[in-house]
Amino acid sequence: MIHAELADGIPLHRTESAGGYAPTSRAGTNSRRNRPTSSSASSKAPPEEQEQGAAPARRALDRFTGPVEGEGGEDRHELVVTHNFLVAWLVRDAMRAPAWRRLGLNHANAALTVIRYAPGRPATVLPANDMRHLPADLRWTGFPPELHI
Repeated sequence: MIHAELADGIPLHRTESAGGYAPTSRAGTNSRRNRPTSSSASSKAPPEEQEQGAAPARRALDRFTGPVEGEGGEDRHELVVTHNFLVAWLVRDAMRAPAWRRLGLNHANAALTVIRYAPGRPATVLPANDMRHLPADLRWTGFPPELHI
C-alpha cells in the first residue's frame, strides 16, 4: 500500500532484515563501527530465541546504518517499513547506546523516525516517533493513556 503512494520508478525491496523480530544483545557489534552491544541487562529469552533475533539484527545494522560508501557522494534515501523492536534497535545504534537501551524506546503504529547518516559525522536522529501525519484518533494506538502526549 505504501509503495503505491510513492513516485513511479521507486523500487520495492523485501528483506528479512526489516522483519518483525526482537533484536537481542547477542547481535554483537556493528561491523562498520565495531561498537560493543552487549550489556548486563541481556535478554531473558532462551538462547535459541536470542540467536534468532541476533542474526537479522546484525544484518539490519549492516544494511540500514552508516553513510553510503562508493556512490560518488550521491545521497540515498530509504524508507524502511518495520516494527517497533527494530526501530528501537536502529535508534539505539544511532545514539551509540548500549544494547539494553532499546528497551523502553516504544514507537507508535505508523509513526515516522528518521535517522541521518552523513560521512564523517555521527548519526543524527531527526524526528522520532512522529505521528503528525495521522488523524488524532489513530495516534498513540496501543499505548496506555498516561503515555499519550
